[in-house]
Amino acid sequence: MTYRGRFAPSPTGPLHFGSLVSALASWLDARAHGGAWLVRIEDIDGPRTVPGAAEDILSTLERFGMHADEPPVWQSQRIARYQAAFEQLKAAGLLYPCGCTRKEIADSLLHAHARNTTLAYPGTCRSGLHGKPARAWRLRVPEGDAAVITFEDRWQGKQTQDLATEVGDFVLRRADDQWAYQLAVVVDDADADITHIVRGADLMDSTARQIYLQRCLNVPTPVYLHVPVVTNDQGEKLSKQNGATALDNDKPLEVLSAAARHLGLEMDGNERATLTDFYATATAAWAKRMGVQTQRSKRKEGQV
Repeated sequence: MTYRGRFAPSPTGPLHFGSLVSALASWLDARAHGGAWLVRIEDIDGPRTVPGAAEDILSTLERFGMHADEPPVWQSQRIARYQAAFEQLKAAGLLYPCGCTRKEIADSLLHAHARNTTLAYPGTCRSGLHGKPARAWRLRVPEGDAAVITFEDRWQGKQTQDLATEVGDFVLRRADDQWAYQLAVVVDDADADITHIVRGADLMDSTARQIYLQRCLNVPTPVYLHVPVVTNDQGEKLSKQNGATALDNDKPLEVLSAAARHLGLEMDGNERATLTDFYATATAAWAKRMGVQTQRSKRKEGQV
């Protein structure tokens, strides 16, 4: 299997330290495996996209020495592919229109919590809209053992989620006609032949849904690795919404070294001389930490 990884930022603002950690982890994993590293701009959510942010992110990655092996892909240019996948699922009878408002769903979840029952979407519109106009489209999830998705995360270990009781039928096309993240990311990864996904642990909860959707679309499931997220002083995930600042592009080695420390990499202290020195040291440290046998070690053992 030829390794193909990716970094997929949302252009809602400039790259910040939390995003850099994910970018660095995905880059190091690709290089340690001797594989390809791609960049995808996830600008499918029009209302959240900030003009110029994507170009700024790409420029920052270049400034920090993370060069993609192929031209970047833009989700906004792939609408036809999402529509085709949607039609495939619809033809298979796996989708249904939903007329529930956010308030109605929130109220039902509140009542479920009071009754100490499931907090998943209750399937209100599974049997029909009951006179309500269609707003979103949902993917049916199975029940019983078929709803339990288990996967082995390379960092976090074995993970299990029961889609029926913990999630419920989830949205693939939103009420504002935007394609949902879950559909777009699965289609994009499949079309790009992505074999390994390295990203922040904040996206761990989405993984079971994506694996189920991969099965519905008959596409391969990549290998997953979720790195610890960066938090602020209040213990919240560092994000643009809670004041994360843009990276200092004039000090890439200093910032990259901090990102390596967050990933728990054992550096030799000489990594700040040049970007080339940093990446050579960091790639070896990543391979050691993750148990990746590099091409260099394989050559030493006569395997290649």
